[in-house]
Amino acid sequence: MIKKLYTLLLPVLLFSGACFSQTVIGKYAGEFMAIGVGGRPLGMGGAYVALANDATAGYYNPAGLVRLNYPQISLMHDERYGNLVNYDYASVAVPYGKDMSFGISVMRLGVDGIPDTRQALYDANGDGKLDINTDKLDYSQITEFSDQDWAFYLTAAKQYTDKLSIGANIKIISRKIAEYNATGIGFDIGAQYVPYENLMLGANIQDITTTIVAWNTGRNELITPTLKVGAAYQFNFLGGRFTPAMDFDIRFENRQYASQFNIGPVSFDPHFGLEYSYRNLFAVRAGYNDVKQFTLGVGVKLPKLNIDYSFARFNVSESDRLPDTHRISLILTLEQPKFLRKSI
Repeated sequence: MIKKLYTLLLPVLLFSGACFSQTVIGKYAGEFMAIGVGGRPLGMGGAYVALANDATAGYYNPAGLVRLNYPQISLMHDERYGNLVNYDYASVAVPYGKDMSFGISVMRLGVDGIPDTRQALYDANGDGKLDINTDKLDYSQITEFSDQDWAFYLTAAKQYTDKLSIGANIKIISRKIAEYNATGIGFDIGAQYVPYENLMLGANIQDITTTIVAWNTGRNELITPTLKVGAAYQFNFLGGRFTPAMDFDIRFENRQYASQFNIGPVSFDPHFGLEYSYRNLFAVRAGYNDVKQFTLGVGVKLPKLNIDYSFARFNVSESDRLPDTHRISLILTLEQPKFLRKSI
């Protein structure tokens, strides 16, 4: 059914995108970058701004990348809506010196194999319209194309004091649908602060200068800044470690009813998460994210390898609910003495 809708509607969308040049859109232009990455964070509802301490920190909070002591590689694949949408993520992070880290991340959201019927209409009377009784599609003229959204993150982080770290991203955005393409560049700035033992605070301002994605049709899409703030606390209990966490996504796009709640044009979308980790061997997680999904997750730590799984379900009735989402991610840590962060 979804594929049939693409077949019918995409020619109209493509034509509209070409015609309405110079239009600046202030909502949802960067939504493909808000899906989230990593089995651990997603199992906790995405509440990870204060906790970020692995290779996925380049996405959640660049300041957290400095907490790495060994190089890491992170991978994730996600298929959704009957395998119609493919979502892939990979990152590499490397500690440098005694107080810095660098990383690169890439994500791709794509719908492949979309039927292109724009050249396949057999127009019997030449009026340029699809007349049900006389016109038809010439299936031999149907081709395929992809809708692809790419984002590349270049991350740097520095530990300024024993309590404060800061970081920044340079983001390169590439979008393509059929013969139309767009590029953009944006910047994120993040910080993590540990005022007391086991209490972590974090903030990340995404697209801080406002990001313009420019299409080759002359159309511009505007990605306005998003402020992500969060807190997490860790304590020992039942022989393991509990970590409750909470984040808020604060946007200024006048989303109103599309958000959890709002004050005028300012919207607030919360993330809640809880993790129980037993002796750093395995973990169980639960959460609630910004798009009203309940999440669950588990993680296993093997020598040099973390395997994390997350499950998400929408909080709506069975008949209205989209299919559940399953994600598996891997983090490989090059945990050898020769790769250990070296002091200068």
